[in-house]
Amino acid sequence: MNLLAFGVREFGLELSPDKLQAFEIYYRELRRWNRRANLTALISPEEVQIKHFLDSLSIYELAEFREAISSGRELRMVDVGTGGGFPGVPIKIVNPQVSLTLVDSSRKKVQFLEHLIGVLGLKGVEIIWGRAEEVARSEEHRERYDWVVARAVAEFPVLAEYLIPLCRVGGYVVAYKGPKIFQELEISLEAISILGGKVVRLHQVQASALESSRYLLLIAKESPTPPLYPRRPGIPAKRPLGLRKGKRPSLSPGSR
Repeated sequence: MNLLAFGVREFGLELSPDKLQAFEIYYRELRRWNRRANLTALISPEEVQIKHFLDSLSIYELAEFREAISSGRELRMVDVGTGGGFPGVPIKIVNPQVSLTLVDSSRKKVQFLEHLIGVLGLKGVEIIWGRAEEVARSEEHRERYDWVVARAVAEFPVLAEYLIPLCRVGGYVVAYKGPKIFQELEISLEAISILGGKVVRLHQVQASALESSRYLLLIAKESPTPPLYPRRPGIPAKRPLGLRKGKRPSLSPGSR
């Protein structure tokens, strides 16, 4: 894990031997389970360290997140469409005090996550097999989270309806994105506003080991999400909120 150990120093992080060992175990289990659960197309040690682990931890470039972590307050985070556990599990390894919920609609990926969390011995992790639209309608999860994160899930006009309803007023949503975020954001502003969010900024990731086209979209939750949202499963993807007929972008999600 040398690439990861050096890379996180740009975020002001130093990984202890036990945390580096946890990432070694994570990589081993990811590789072992990948064929049966289709977790990632990127599987070499270098790719996983940089494009999965380090990329997940780029959230530390956000001053708001660093402040939240250092405050000592309880921090509730939900990772939507987590797949192989990115970005939530790397964040949890570095900061065990984070209370983490992982959501994915693939049963095989959920089984992997259940196994992984057990092997790593992580406490305070809830794993949910389900659709984000359904989870966000349950009283237990709706507007309960301080931080809502997602990476390589969907284009943002769709993703906004998955994420913002889960965030409490005063909390933040972070979407990990590539260069197409400029197109996505332009046609997402109405949806963000309808759902109670406000764009704080689009942060270009500065880590030298990562591609210059990596971005973090930071959204603050300013008002409660109207009860109508999220709509029932499948509808956000078919009819993205706030898009006029004919404006739907031909953008594909990033690869895991």
